[in-house]
Amino acid sequence: MLPPSSVNLATDSDAKRRLDRWDVDHSWHPFTQMQEYSALPQLQVERGKGCWLYDVEGNRYLDGNASIWTNVHGHNDPDLNQALRDQLDKVAHSTYLGLSHPAAAELSRKLVELAPQPLERVFFSDNGSNAIEIALKLSFQYWQLTNEPQRRLVVGMSGAYHGDTFGAMAVGDSGAFHGRFAPWTFETRTFKSPLDAGEAGRPSAEKSLVSLRMILDQEGHQIASVIIEPLAQGAAGMRFQPPGFVKDVERLCRQAGVHLILDEVFVGFGRMGSMLACQQETVAPDFLCLAKGLTAGYLPLAATLTSDQIYSQFLGTFDSGRAFIHGHTFTANPLACVVALKSIEKLESMISSGRLASTIDYFGERLRETFSGHPNVKAIRQHCLAAAIDLFPGTDSKDTWSLNDRKGMAVCIEARKHGILLRPLMDSLLIVPPLIISNEEIDFLLDNTKAAIDVTL
Repeated sequence: MLPPSSVNLATDSDAKRRLDRWDVDHSWHPFTQMQEYSALPQLQVERGKGCWLYDVEGNRYLDGNASIWTNVHGHNDPDLNQALRDQLDKVAHSTYLGLSHPAAAELSRKLVELAPQPLERVFFSDNGSNAIEIALKLSFQYWQLTNEPQRRLVVGMSGAYHGDTFGAMAVGDSGAFHGRFAPWTFETRTFKSPLDAGEAGRPSAEKSLVSLRMILDQEGHQIASVIIEPLAQGAAGMRFQPPGFVKDVERLCRQAGVHLILDEVFVGFGRMGSMLACQQETVAPDFLCLAKGLTAGYLPLAATLTSDQIYSQFLGTFDSGRAFIHGHTFTANPLACVVALKSIEKLESMISSGRLASTIDYFGERLRETFSGHPNVKAIRQHCLAAAIDLFPGTDSKDTWSLNDRKGMAVCIEARKHGILLRPLMDSLLIVPPLIISNEEIDFLLDNTKAAIDVTL
């Protein structure tokens, strides 16, 4: 069994207290109730190696959520580090507005090689929300340019989370995250996910598709696009879709003549076992949105892929007004692009060798072995290297804690004492490790998560 700490760094306790004070006095953390955060023990991460992160006091923690689902090859990977160093000796950033550079040109070509036909064009940005915004705006503008400006509706799926910018909020269905901003978002439609369409926790792809078909039949001439997270809705609590569901959604979109947007921000780059999730069902969307694992958790970079057929509608003379007026200062940052290229190269080897598939098999087996039948575990959901453990009091399956009991957070705070970093979604623990995690590290992660649950509940 791996010890929770194997390094003892010399640390000035006064310096640690000073960092904590600056953090509490001046920082504002994302998705965080700062009153709660300020009352909890502070953890200052100083460095990382492999699947492990180290704080300024020398304590070691297994990164059980891959630094919010981004890490592929572990922290401080020597190959990715070298790619960064080599690019730093050339240029750290050069604008992509009207100029190009070798790393972006090469990455564009590589992404097109990986993506299904006919996706031939890549529009870079710097995070998943922006990748979604770009797909939405491209779809809207396409319909304007093809004399169908009435197509302004977007159809999303229940439970969806696509990001926190206004367009991404509008097409999502995450009331707890975005409800207070609803008055400022545009009009959308929502069809039931397989899980919401089913009964007694059993998903129904058929009823979900009926829900989508009804919307397309009734309002198809006003719909610009349908957007879904293929295979898995991560922020909804790891809600997985039955095999063949994404292909059926594509079929309905083609029949209705509307765009299909696939949000692979979370599920792309090995998380679901393949390089891209859409490859598993040979789905070719009109827009493919990528981020998170694209740079293996190193640097902000996102990409929105689309077809030459859509791209061609934006071409014209300068005064035609057809150009896509959208961009970001650090679009296609060279450092991010070279890391993405090296990460993809390493990931291709991991997949082709069978190493990733072997890791996925072991993770699933140990997850069920560790938590099945646990008195405080209501449900386990897992697909490839993404899992959720739903916690409950353990007396009746309908029993829950109040919101302010914060049992999921309490388990995660306890897990730190056992050398594990996790982040809860209410009373669910989301376990999303780096793809390179070893079997021994999987044992450590799951055994110590169970220990934290036992101590806390």
